[in-house]
Amino acid sequence: MRLTPLPAEEWNDDVVRALSVLMPPERAQPDRAGNMLGTFARHPRLTKAYLTFNVHLLMNSTLSQRITETIVLRTAVRRGSRYLWEHHVPLGKRAGLTDNELEAVRVGSGIADPLEASVVAAVDELHDRTAITDATWGELAARLNDQQLMDLVFTAGCYSLLAMAIESFGIEDEGGDG
Repeated sequence: MRLTPLPAEEWNDDVVRALSVLMPPERAQPDRAGNMLGTFARHPRLTKAYLTFNVHLLMNSTLSQRITETIVLRTAVRRGSRYLWEHHVPLGKRAGLTDNELEAVRVGSGIADPLEASVVAAVDELHDRTAITDATWGELAARLNDQQLMDLVFTAGCYSLLAMAIESFGIEDEGGDG
């Protein structure tokens, strides 16, 4: 780890308030927050700002949870973030993704639903080109409204940033195996 979780003795009310954007204050504790949030606790103001944005996309998006998790999981794959993948597979399953569908998202092919296939294509294009192609945009716009299209782009960007932070900081999975 390049940056380790903030030591318990350094946690204060600012850290708890920052993490409380995502979790109840009683869970926003050094022994319960996990390595990622524990590391983010080193910068409470930035963490609060980022988590406010992240919570909107994760909990209040105009997209379904299934589409949101498809975006997050494909972003994790494209950014090479095993940590992000492992932490979002259970969320993807809760959103209705089967093991076969998760594998299709992971490999980027064999996705039966046309909208989900277009979502995966869009994430790949954002990763490769920093923009969605006209063809993919047209496929998405036929099924999603303007707010949903915006949420798609911002979700991919938010989780791309998160993957970059996790990998750059060297945040390890709670099991300690990277």
